[in-house]
Amino acid sequence: MARILPFQPRRLPTGDESEAVLRFRTVHGYRRAYRVAGEGPAVLLIHGIGDSSATWSPLIPRLARNHTVIAPDLLGHGASEKPRADYSVAAYANGIRDLLGVLGVERVTLVGHSFGGGVAMQFAYQFPERVDRLVLVSTGGVGPQVTPVLRGVSLPGAALLLSLLGLPGADLPVRAVVALLRLFDTGLGQDAPELMGLVDALPDVWARAAFIRTLRSVVDWRGQVVTMLDRCYLAQGMPTLLVWGDRDGVLPVDHAFTAHEAMPDSRLEIFQGAGHFPFHADPGRFLSLVEEFIGTTEPANWSIDQWWRLLRAGRPGDDAYVDAMERRFREASERSAT
Repeated sequence: MARILPFQPRRLPTGDESEAVLRFRTVHGYRRAYRVAGEGPAVLLIHGIGDSSATWSPLIPRLARNHTVIAPDLLGHGASEKPRADYSVAAYANGIRDLLGVLGVERVTLVGHSFGGGVAMQFAYQFPERVDRLVLVSTGGVGPQVTPVLRGVSLPGAALLLSLLGLPGADLPVRAVVALLRLFDTGLGQDAPELMGLVDALPDVWARAAFIRTLRSVVDWRGQVVTMLDRCYLAQGMPTLLVWGDRDGVLPVDHAFTAHEAMPDSRLEIFQGAGHFPFHADPGRFLSLVEEFIGTTEPANWSIDQWWRLLRAGRPGDDAYVDAMERRFREASERSAT
């Protein structure tokens, strides 16, 4: 059942973030950056495309009171290396598995934002025995609709355009457009500071190339091309929380209700007045939700026999319902992550 509550941002108490400074480990020859803090059951925070673990920094101290909190910079992002490599959703899920193996962490509650939500869902599909719970925040992979900005950046020539933004004064037109979006109170205007931060986080050719490779693995000029909907029924028995802002200008809030319908027994929370970063818009409410969700749900009790039974049975429901949902899923996206 969805709950829509008034948008009432609350300031968080100042915490000591010194434990969550960047650390580095080499995995498969590439340097991976990550933050870790606290003790207890593990919570893994996965950022979105073009972002980094820094997006979670204000939330980590409180989560770390009762949990081991791990927040990686995905390969090609932040302070991690940016090789010419596979930046698909499935490859990122494998990378998360390997980093957890290096750190000696067996099971986690996954919290994924945007593209990171798609990675979290893919990880849960590939390695369900290692997932306690899922928290999907403004997650990708639900339908083709995505902001025209990202569709445009997926086109040929985007690398040149992004490189031009690094020239002195070249970002002024972009900032002027952002100012207009905020002036007219648009959804994208809600997230203007975060979106401009993503542009600033692409300082060199390697960062820009990694960003474009990652984007093109999930988006083309028509929209998102990867879906998680066709196999959401396999998450049955896994506690799942969906969080969305009702003014999301990147991935529309309609996707929240589609995902909620497709994922058995999921819980949906809508942040009224928030955009694509609800955990920035109201961090106090977001943290309370996550802590309450973890504290009131039992970790998923996965078994290979149950997984096989679900897979063989396919999506639940009567034939007419299944046919209707399959048509919607086919319309939502052309293919799935492997």
